[in-house]
Amino acid sequence: MTIVDDLKQALGEIVLTGADIGERYRSDASLTGRALPKAVIRPTSSEEIATGLRLCNDRGQAVVAQGGMTGLAGGANAGGDAIAISLERFTGIEEIDAQAGTMTVRAGTPLEVAQRAAEDAGFLLPIDLGARGSCQIGGNIATNAGGIRVLRHGVARDNVLGLEVVLADGTIVSSLNKMIKNNTGYDLRQYFVGSEGTLGVITRAVLRLRPLPAGRLTALCALDSYEKVVSFLSRCQRGLPGLSAFEAMWETYFRFNAEAEKQRLFSEVPPFAVIVEQDVMENGSAVREAFEAFLGAALEDEIISDALIAQSEKESRAFWSVREGHAMDSQLPALVNLDVSLPIGDIGRFADECGEALSARFPVAHVSFFGHVADSNLHIAFSDTGDDAETPHIVDGIVYEIVRRYRGSISAEHGIGTLKRDFLDHSRSPAELDLMRRIKHALDPNGILNPGKVL
Repeated sequence: MTIVDDLKQALGEIVLTGADIGERYRSDASLTGRALPKAVIRPTSSEEIATGLRLCNDRGQAVVAQGGMTGLAGGANAGGDAIAISLERFTGIEEIDAQAGTMTVRAGTPLEVAQRAAEDAGFLLPIDLGARGSCQIGGNIATNAGGIRVLRHGVARDNVLGLEVVLADGTIVSSLNKMIKNNTGYDLRQYFVGSEGTLGVITRAVLRLRPLPAGRLTALCALDSYEKVVSFLSRCQRGLPGLSAFEAMWETYFRFNAEAEKQRLFSEVPPFAVIVEQDVMENGSAVREAFEAFLGAALEDEIISDALIAQSEKESRAFWSVREGHAMDSQLPALVNLDVSLPIGDIGRFADECGEALSARFPVAHVSFFGHVADSNLHIAFSDTGDDAETPHIVDGIVYEIVRRYRGSISAEHGIGTLKRDFLDHSRSPAELDLMRRIKHALDPNGILNPGKVL
C-alpha cells in the first residue's frame, strides 16, 4: 500500500487525490508553485492532523501545511511529491474570554472572521493586514505576520499567548495559555511562531485582545523628504497617544496607485505621502480637535506641506485603498514584491541606492517603495516588461546585497519560504543558522515538515 492508501484508509473522504485536488492547492500568492500536491488532507480536528502526520512520518513522506495561500515567499507550495494539509475546514472561534481578554481560535479561521467576532464582543484583535479576508490565523502565526497595526500592538507573536501544535510524529502539544505572565521554563510557543510550518502544524491559538476603539482619526499628509518623514514620525509618537498606524509612500508608488484608484488627493503629487491614524477611545470631539491642532502645528513648522483629514469612513477607506495598492497586482506584469527591514534612519538612503541599482539593471522597469517605517519595514514593488524567468532572482540578488551592507533583514514580515532561502545568510550568521538546523532536527528528525523551506 502507498502512503496515500494509508491516509485514505485511516482518514476517509477528507483525503483528496487526482482530479479532486483543485488549483488553489498549487501555489501561494507568489504564483511560483508548479505542481499540485500528491494528495490533500482537509481535517476538521487536531486528531485527524495528528493521524496524518504520524502516518507520513513513519514513511518519511513530506508534508506541507497550507492556510489561506496569501503568502509571497513560496512557503505553502507543496509540489508533486508532498502531501498538503489544508486547514481550510478547521475553522471557528472556540471561546472569547472577556475577563482574560483572550480569544481561542482554530487555525483555519480567516483573520477577518476573527476580527469581526472580537468586535462583536467589544474587543479589538490587533493583527491586521491587507489579505485579512483570505489569510488564516494559523498562517498569520506561522509566518509571524506584521501588517498595519504593528506600531501600536506589535507583530503576530506579540499577540499570541498560547498555542496548540501537532509535531511531525503526531504528538499533540496543547499549551493554550491565557496569562500574560507565565515564566515556566522555555517559551515553547515562540519556537513555532514564524517557523513557516517547518517545526509543527499550528492547530489552535489563544490570542490577546485589546479594548475596542470608539473610532479612528485618519489623515493623509504630504512631505518633501524622507528626513521630514522621520521627523514627523517622532512628533506623532510623542504627540498622538493613540497613534496606531504610520504608513509612508514614496512618490512613484503614490502616483501609480492614486491614478489607478482615480483619486486626485493633492494638487501635485508630493515626494512622500504618509497616512497617520489615531485610535479614539473616548471624548471623540476633544481628541479630534487635538488631532487637527497637532497637524496644524506640523504644517506651521513645515514638517508637512499639506494634510487631508478624513471626514468619513469612506474617505478613510479611499486613503487606504491607495496605500494597499491592490491595482498593482492586475496592472503590473510579473510583479515582484520585496519586503525588507532596516534601521529607520537608513531607509531613505537605502531606497535611493536600491532604486538606482534596479533602474540601472532594468531601465524600463517600474520600481516603487512604500512601508510601515515606524517598525523599520520597507516594501519594494518591481515590475519589468521582459519575460526572463531569471529576473526575480536577479532582483533579489541586487536588493539583498544592499540589505546585507546596511545590516538589515531580507524579510520583515513575508517569511523566507523558498524564494528567500538562498539569501538567508545575508541576515543571519553561521552560528544562528546552525542553531536553527539543530532545532529543526530535534523537532522533525525525519525532515518531513515543509522540507526545503527556510533552511
